[in-house]
Amino acid sequence: MMNAIAANGLQKSFGDVEALRGVNLRVDDGEFYALMGPNGSGKTTLVSILASVITPTSGKAEIFGRKPQEARNMIGFVPQGSFSSPMLTGRENLVYFAQLFGYSKNEAEKIASEQLLKMGLSEAADRLVSDYSGGMRKKLEVATALFPEVRLLILDEPSTGLDPSARKNFLGMIEEVNSTGVTVLCVTHIGEDAEIASKVGFMDEGVIIAEDKPEMLKRNSGLEKVLHAETSIKKEAIANVLVEYSDDRRILETEKGYRICCNNPEEAIPDISRQLDRLGCKLLRIETSNPSLEDVFYKLTDKSVRRV
Repeated sequence: MMNAIAANGLQKSFGDVEALRGVNLRVDDGEFYALMGPNGSGKTTLVSILASVITPTSGKAEIFGRKPQEARNMIGFVPQGSFSSPMLTGRENLVYFAQLFGYSKNEAEKIASEQLLKMGLSEAADRLVSDYSGGMRKKLEVATALFPEVRLLILDEPSTGLDPSARKNFLGMIEEVNSTGVTVLCVTHIGEDAEIASKVGFMDEGVIIAEDKPEMLKRNSGLEKVLHAETSIKKEAIANVLVEYSDDRRILETEKGYRICCNNPEEAIPDISRQLDRLGCKLLRIETSNPSLEDVFYKLTDKSVRRV
């Protein structure tokens, strides 16, 4: 099978900052690959090289056997920031970008109508993009990146800023795109987004440190159960108590509390509640789940994949 992406020894420096430190990556034609890592790990730099936005300091990258700059018409790139014009309608945006790609006005209008239909945006086609929701705007920008010749769709943090319902709808649409044979490379710091991929790569400090199917990454981590403790307060004394119940002596701080790797949660929960009560901390909620990709990343790197 041909590689949609083949990268060998990619290195990129910005002055004294080494963003990539010899990245090797293979993505098969038709695969859905999620690249997961925290801010500053080198993800955006890597996909910018693959999309022919910047060039590497050293190393080699190929898209379907060609240099990225020679395969631009095969690459659809949706960067993290919005690029559609809010002062134009959805249709006008698509026609504009299609003409930039070299299509005639008639061809561009036909493609715009087809893309709007595929993305479920036909009814909003002639509304200003400034009136679109975040999810609608992101769909429009994906439509802009999926002109007929495109075989590789690269998405940089596509669901950032979307509410859970809009995120689920958007990711379902990306799965549908992938099912048509388009290769997808999705950069994310959100574990739930990476779960739908056929393969996930963990990136940290400019290198890919692990990759496999999502379930294999979790299975091979050795993690069995995770406790989610939502607490009324968060402070060092609370963390010091909770770490005693962690199988690997580490806990992950979250927006509302802590995640603790604990393979015997039934025994730990009553004791945790008593210990926190002594510290004047209310245990607002505690539940058990299977480990997530974010838990696996944390175990490998001792870093949270997203800001808390």
